[in-house]
Amino acid sequence: MTNRFAFAASHCADQMTSDTTISELNAAFAGQRAAFDAAPWADWRVRRDRLRRLRALLEVHESDIAAAIDADFGGRPAMETELAEHFASLEEIKGALRAGERWMRPRRAAVSKWFLPASASVMPQPLGVVGIIVPWNYPLFLSVGPLVAALVAGNRALVKLSEFTPTFARLMRDLLARHFDASEVTVVTGGPAIAQAFASLPFDHLLFTGSTAVGRKVMTAAAANLTPVTLELGGKSPAVLASPALLERAAERILAGKLLNAGQTCVAPDYVLVPRDLMPPMVAALQRVAKRMYPAGLGSVDYCSVINTRQYDRLSSLLDEARTANVRIAPLFDGPARDDARHRLAPHVLLDPPASLAVMGEEIFGPLLPLVPFDSIDQAVEYINRRPRPLAMYWFDDDSARIERVLRQTHAGGVTINDTVLHVAQHGLPFGGVGPSGIGHYHGRWGFDTFSKLKPVFRQSRLSGVRMFMPPYSERARRLLALMKRF
Repeated sequence: MTNRFAFAASHCADQMTSDTTISELNAAFAGQRAAFDAAPWADWRVRRDRLRRLRALLEVHESDIAAAIDADFGGRPAMETELAEHFASLEEIKGALRAGERWMRPRRAAVSKWFLPASASVMPQPLGVVGIIVPWNYPLFLSVGPLVAALVAGNRALVKLSEFTPTFARLMRDLLARHFDASEVTVVTGGPAIAQAFASLPFDHLLFTGSTAVGRKVMTAAAANLTPVTLELGGKSPAVLASPALLERAAERILAGKLLNAGQTCVAPDYVLVPRDLMPPMVAALQRVAKRMYPAGLGSVDYCSVINTRQYDRLSSLLDEARTANVRIAPLFDGPARDDARHRLAPHVLLDPPASLAVMGEEIFGPLLPLVPFDSIDQAVEYINRRPRPLAMYWFDDDSARIERVLRQTHAGGVTINDTVLHVAQHGLPFGGVGPSGIGHYHGRWGFDTFSKLKPVFRQSRLSGVRMFMPPYSERARRLLALMKRF
């Protein structure tokens, strides 16, 4: 996820008033720490109540939240917010309410035969105070998703919202303050200085969603306190057309994943590997699909704006650099290709851009789609494996044996076969990256475990042979240990 927040980033023009001060941040953290120390175990009734309050907040204020996000983006389809953020957030809460009490129960664990009849278990225990750093691209879901995991695990939470979505941040700060005591959940707002201070607090766990570059800075800040981190980053997620028979389906599903939120999605297909002889048909298919999905082009009410001038100029520069390099570029909309006033950029296909261009070196995070030709499946796999491990991979194929082989030969944070993005919506699957695309997982039970200490507990029986192996060590103990080593 490129440039979601940066310690050294300039403030956005519409900076919110009354941002959190450093002293207020420290006081909020200290208050939550004291509250947790006074009540370190939240039973299911407490956790359930917190989740229900969060659900009520979302249900009552759905239209307010959608309007705030629309204002921050300067034009974000309400349906996209409802589908990708509001619905997804409610599903996360509902899943936690259904299963949270079961997740809390101690889990039986095996005991070595030499220690029977002792018993063992794993006890999920709240960590304490959790920090959540939220990006601008999906500000609701990427705050609520981790918050649900923190609350169902019995923690307190500080939530740092992005300065690039100030309208949403103001609203969410006020709504959470109405529904939660500050000792339970507190929203923190502000720019780079506050973000730096936030990441430097001695949290019991810190979850950051953002770019790989900023993720390194967050991890460095957290390391001073040995704070464990979950980093949800990004990278260049490939899509691969492995079976020519799936060309039309691939074009449709790749564009659906790419143009959601105008490409400002961490798991959006970043580039597409296409058999060399299918490059022209693939371009034609993408153009057909784009015009069907957005018949009014940039004027479509279902097409999202780029978040701000900074991101719009960055994407425009990527496109201009490709033009200067004489890359063949095919626009996917009829009519104007850009609307500077509204930060709207039409989707463009870039055919076989050289690896030296920025569009091939950095996460695009917008509606530009490079097509890269390949001559064999092995070549496509090698192309993916030569690059940093991505957050997602999308493989379009009707050969099940080949799919299984490719799954074993490649690394990615998550994979969707014959579609895009949808693995993220499955709460039975962990969501997270690998290597430069992230550390750790959450969603569903995986989020509960991330924000819990899975404490191992061994219960000794009154009948125990341990004394036989205490000093002074006898010859009998030595013979018995030699016998045990044979079994």
